[in-house]
This record gives sequence, C-alpha cells and structure tokens, in this order.
Amino acid sequence: MLKYPNIDPVALKLGPVKIHWYGIMYLVAFGAAWWLGRRRARRPDSGWNDEQVSDVVFYGAMGTVLGGRIGYTLFYGFSNFLADPVSIFRIWEGGMSFHGGLIGVLVAMWLFGRKTQKSFFEITDFIAPLVPCGIAAVRFANFINGELWGRVSDVPWAMVFPSGGPLPRHPSQIYEMLLEGVLLFIIVWVYSAKPRPRMAVSGVFALGYGSFRFFVEFFRQPDAHMGFVAFGWMSQGQLLSTPLIALGIVLLVLAYKKAGEREKGKEKRGTA
Repeated sequence: MLKYPNIDPVALKLGPVKIHWYGIMYLVAFGAAWWLGRRRARRPDSGWNDEQVSDVVFYGAMGTVLGGRIGYTLFYGFSNFLADPVSIFRIWEGGMSFHGGLIGVLVAMWLFGRKTQKSFFEITDFIAPLVPCGIAAVRFANFINGELWGRVSDVPWAMVFPSGGPLPRHPSQIYEMLLEGVLLFIIVWVYSAKPRPRMAVSGVFALGYGSFRFFVEFFRQPDAHMGFVAFGWMSQGQLLSTPLIALGIVLLVLAYKKAGEREKGKEKRGTA
C-alpha cells in the first residue's frame, strides 16, 4: 500500500485570497492547448494562424467551464444544486463533468465556426489533439483534492484517501490521468501528425476517451448518491461514455468511407 501524499488543495494564500491547485491545473490545461495549437498551426497545410488558435482556445475555455459545471449539476449533483444554488459557482471545490464540458466545447466550436467560416469538423479535428493534456492536468488536480477516488482494493499501489474511509482504494484519478490524458494524447497527436480524412481525428479522440473512461470506471467508486445506474454494474460515467464510443466508431467509418468515395471519383475522372 502506498501512502497518500496529502497535498494541500490550496497552493497559495495571499491574505484572504486562496489559489487552489484545481484552478491552477485548469490554467495549465488551457495554456497547454494554446501552446500545442500554435505548434499545429505552423504546419504548412494547417489552415490556421496564431490569432485563430488564441480565439479557439478562449472559446474552448468558456465552453469547458460553463458546460462542465452545468453538466455536473444535471448529471451528478442536481439535488445538491436545488438545496444550495450558489454552489454552481464554487468550481474550486470540484464538481466538473467532462461530458458536460465536452458538450459545452462542441457548442463553443459551432459558434467559433460561424464566426470564422470554418466547418465544424475542421475545428474539432484541429482541437482534438490539444485536449488530452488538459484532461491529465485536471485529473491530477482531482488526486490532489482527494476526490473521485477508486474502489476498495488490495493492490500494492492502493491508497487510503482522507475522505474515502479507512480502507485502501485504487488511485483511479491517476489511472484516468495516464489513460485519458497521457496515452490518449500520444495516440491522437501521433495519428493526427499525417493528413487524415475529415472527422477521423475527432473519431479517434471520441473512441479513445470513451473507451478509456469506460474501462477506468470499473476501478472508480461510483458517486455515493447515485451508485450503479444500469444493469447493476454500470456507473453514470460509463453510461455517458457509451455514446462517445459509438460516435467515435461512426465518425471513423464515415470519414474513411467518404475518403474512399473521393478516391474512386478521382480515378474515374482520371480514366475518362
């Protein structure tokens, strides 16, 4: 069993002002997206410039925060919101939903597309490789906060979390950081390094995140006020990730089908 490091969730105190690691990790997430986006924009065939990268990251940040908080309220904490409506503004206490944040980002990307005349999937294909580093940063913040811990376990790396009772548990936040963050970043970044059919990069991201999240949920403790929501074993996170897996598969199939049709069309025109 490993000892939980018990890091203070407050990184810095400036008089009455407290700066939380949770907020810092969101800044790290958006900063990493901006830096990686500028790198991608320098590719000769990117079709993006630095100003557009800055704008799309800003739109994405707004979509993440608003969608993540609203999504958490709707998917996980609606009863708490009814009891304490002001809690929706206390994001430093945690309580952000990835799936809600994803919906918020997609809406923001649609609005950004209307402003810049870029197609929706041109935008999502561009930003998909920028997202996993942010996921990794936020999952590490969950670990620092001692929240979203895993199920009781006797594995050698299990930990006793301060708010998780006396029994050792899976550090599921670290699993998510490594799978949904680090590994997914490597997969999507490498895959997108070469020209791919439109929608394919978005499909790889959706399939990868959905699959990794579905898997990690077998080790993560379901929310106490919800428990298992389907079939006696499926958590809310798995329920919300299933459509993502299906969406990823559909996007990949459509992307390569359309690419194949275009190639056939070129061959026919070439032999006409």
